[in-house]
Parts: sequence; C-alpha cells; structure tokens
Amino acid sequence: VTKSKNLIMKKLILIFCLGLFSFNATAQNDLPNVDLTSMEGKTLNLKDAINKDGITIVSLWATWCVPCLKELDAINDVYEEWQDETDVELLAVSVDDSRTVKRVKSLVNGKDWDYTVLLDTNSELKRALNASSIPLTILVKDGKIVYEHSGYSPGAESELFEKIKELSKD
Repeated sequence: VTKSKNLIMKKLILIFCLGLFSFNATAQNDLPNVDLTSMEGKTLNLKDAINKDGITIVSLWATWCVPCLKELDAINDVYEEWQDETDVELLAVSVDDSRTVKRVKSLVNGKDWDYTVLLDTNSELKRALNASSIPLTILVKDGKIVYEHSGYSPGAESELFEKIKELSKD
C-alpha cells in the first residue's frame, strides 16, 4: 500500500511541477509596464524604450555580476555588425541596488558600451519578469517577450544572434 501511495504522491508532485512550468512558460508574454531611470536620472517607461520597428535585447545585469559583464562585453564586440544586419537594439538594465548603483556610470563609461543603459534600482523589472538570477537576456518583438535566456557562457552570444536573425525574418 505504501508503494502505491508513494507512486501517487510522485505523480501528483510531477503534475504540480509541470503545471507550474507551463504557467511560467506562458505567463510572461507581454513586456511589463515598468518605469526605469536613465543614466541621466530621467524616468523612462520600458515600453517606450524598446525598438518599435524591430527586436530589442533587454539584458538584466549588475556591476558585481562577472558573467553579466562578460556577456555584455562579448555582445559589444559584435553589436555594430548585429545592428547593421538586423537593426536590433540593446537595453542594458542594471539591477544594482542603492548601495552599488553609484558604480554603474563609471563602469559603463570605462567599458565604452554602445548600449542604452537603464537603472532598475528597486528591482521592479526584475520582479515583474520573475528573474531569479542574472544575467537574464530577453528578446522583445512587437511589445512581446519572444525569447528568454538566463546565465552566460562564452559563445552564447552567437546563439542569441541566430535567434535575433530568425525573429527578424518573421
């Protein structure tokens, strides 16, 4: 009897987990309506900042996140080519909090990134996206989230560009 109870319990847990996964996979379609701050201190709604005519990469990062910096550096090396080929735009959204946000401007200036950098110091966007870790990279097209990737390993930017090219054709 206990074996069958264990089996039923395992099946219920599996069904529950699958239900959570499918909810999470489908629940996040629309880009959240969140206000962010520019490096100059101006408030800007995320929906107003995205590329209306194409694809926008939204990258959540922080100054203390080494994989985030590696990913943004790797994309920066090929960003101009990506833009020439697909007209993609990148919004680098720092999730640094009030203690570390002061490092953002000098880091960005030192990196010479050609991205729009926005600040999410209250983690509103991070919460709205249910981002449990960074870097989190999402692709937005027509105001909808069409692709999401968490983490970074060298070469992942090539996979991201393939996805951008595929979405640009649609």
